[in-house]
Amino acid sequence: MNIVGQLAPLAFGLAVIGSGIGVGIIVGKTIESVARQPELQGRLSSLMFLGIALTEALCFIAIAVAFIPFPAP
Repeated sequence: MNIVGQLAPLAFGLAVIGSGIGVGIIVGKTIESVARQPELQGRLSSLMFLGIALTEALCFIAIAVAFIPFPAP
């Protein structure tokens, strides 16, 4: 039984779930910050997009690692 082949979909799912939670937290905190100080909206939006890009990059790295062929024990 090839356990590595069965773990790849699990890695995809966890990567997507984690990325979705991270992006949701980033966007939610940015909306909260803009509600508190509307004059900082431009600066906060650029920082939000940077944070979203880094969070999504971690997701893509996790998906790429799932494609690496590991030797069977």
